[in-house]
Amino acid sequence: MSEWFERGHVAIVTGGSRGLGKAVTRELLERGLRVIIDGRSETALNRALEELRPIGEVIAIAGDVADKEHVHALVSAAKRLGRLDLVVNNASTLGERPLPRIEELSKETFDRLFDVNVFAPIHLMQHALRLMRRSSEIATIVNITSDAAVEAYATWGGYGASKAALEHFSRVLAAELPGQPVRILVADPGDMDTDMHRDAVPDADPSDLGDPGEAAGALLAAIASMREPYERVRLTGVLAR
Repeated sequence: MSEWFERGHVAIVTGGSRGLGKAVTRELLERGLRVIIDGRSETALNRALEELRPIGEVIAIAGDVADKEHVHALVSAAKRLGRLDLVVNNASTLGERPLPRIEELSKETFDRLFDVNVFAPIHLMQHALRLMRRSSEIATIVNITSDAAVEAYATWGGYGASKAALEHFSRVLAAELPGQPVRILVADPGDMDTDMHRDAVPDADPSDLGDPGEAAGALLAAIASMREPYERVRLTGVLAR
């Protein structure tokens, strides 16, 4: 794995203040990468920063990924570091809790789901690509998805549709980058013991849920083992190998 994750490389991890995003950031810092993270809660982001800063070089920028100026700030931070090797589009929203059935899904909720889960990562990819292409080394974009993108679960229609859209954009983007040093990985981490999962399924048994730290390790293993310009992986499958 160390052959791909080189000391001094630069990564952006959205939603890096908690859950999978924070776990991925920790893994990257331990391998010597410099990592830019964000989060909507400045308080949570500062707590994460205190925890992560002793491990390595981390830059925290509070903000909403649906805010285009915030996205510009993330990429500008990478520019100041001189390169961008990895983008992990991890930040997402459930839109509304409890999750509504389709007949109850409002336009406001649907718009928010697509603003955060689809348009925001697209916007970050658009700006990140300009910097990623400058390197002679291979760069990677990771878009975090869900099994709700491919399975029909009651009340998950809005969220699942947003993740399905993100997956399709990922496939198309990979088709538009032939011969370029940028590859796309779509990763489904499965059900994890995170705040987001507790918000969605309050009565879930934590013992039945995955550990974000283990999923983060599996994600880095999946990135390091990529052989194709586009791949989709379920991280529980990587853990089982």
